[in-house]
Amino acid sequence: MTANNAYRWAKRIVITVAGFTVLIVGIVMIVLPGPAFLVIPIGLGILGLEFAWARLWLRKVKQKGQELARSARQVIGNHQSQSAASNPPPAKTDSEKT
Repeated sequence: MTANNAYRWAKRIVITVAGFTVLIVGIVMIVLPGPAFLVIPIGLGILGLEFAWARLWLRKVKQKGQELARSARQVIGNHQSQSAASNPPPAKTDSEKT
């Protein structure tokens, strides 16, 4: 085994252990308090340095996140426009007009 080959294997092992550790911590955070939806993509990103399947999963997670963000913006926008239409600003009183 050459030194370069040993370096590649060591790098792959470190990336694999670190990536799976972060990914498992993120999965545990789904049921425990913590930012699971930030940690899981970070773990997939680390694993994506070495594994094509992790890059594919990360791409799918990003697409779903963008879809959710788009839906949330639409819901919030609709809610704000409905509340603005149904709740006009209060009229000024005589003391506020002067």
